[in-house]
Amino acid sequence: MSVKSSPEATARQVLAALQQRYPHPRTHLDAQNAWELLVATVLAAQCTDARVNTVTPELFRRWPTPAALAEAPIEELEGVIRPTGFFHSKAKNLLGAARRVRDVFDGQIPKSIEDLVTIPGVARKTANVVLFGAYGINEGLAVDTHVKRIAYRLGLTDETDPVPIERDLMKLFPREEWGDVNHRMVWFGREVCDARKPLCDVCEMRPFCPRREPPRAVKAAARRK
Repeated sequence: MSVKSSPEATARQVLAALQQRYPHPRTHLDAQNAWELLVATVLAAQCTDARVNTVTPELFRRWPTPAALAEAPIEELEGVIRPTGFFHSKAKNLLGAARRVRDVFDGQIPKSIEDLVTIPGVARKTANVVLFGAYGINEGLAVDTHVKRIAYRLGLTDETDPVPIERDLMKLFPREEWGDVNHRMVWFGREVCDARKPLCDVCEMRPFCPRREPPRAVKAAARRK
């Protein structure tokens, strides 16, 4: 039986549990620099990281820099990234991103969210991933589907949209932990706290987890019955 506690107290317990389970967290995406991480994160939308990792080696072999990709024929780029899904819009965004990085940022990936979100295909989540993964900068806390689900289940937020969820989590976790909290929650979401079949019986957070489901998930479950 779970014990009700404040979000602050729960956050401390969550952080301790995640740190113990994943002492050396890392991203699932393979990337050698900030540009590669940005591209891989854009491709990871609605796609598994594992599949993205099968596509990016060929992409970066053909077009290793923003300047090179900026001149790529869109049909050729679409052919390379097709396995990641939504390849028409992703190709358009990647070409736009490459041209903006080349023309506006002198080929360098900027180091602020304000600049990053001006790049096609880059919203706050991607910007946060790139800032922490490439530069070690904790300007925000990336909220993907795993973080969104786990934060609500654990009672760390009552919000269901990424931006307000991010604000809540930034208040609860120390700034120096923001990037690793994302990585750890992603691993935890994939290995333990699954969307449909969470492994509660083997979860170290069971004693304090209220096991809440977001409103949409509750409605969807009711329809399946």
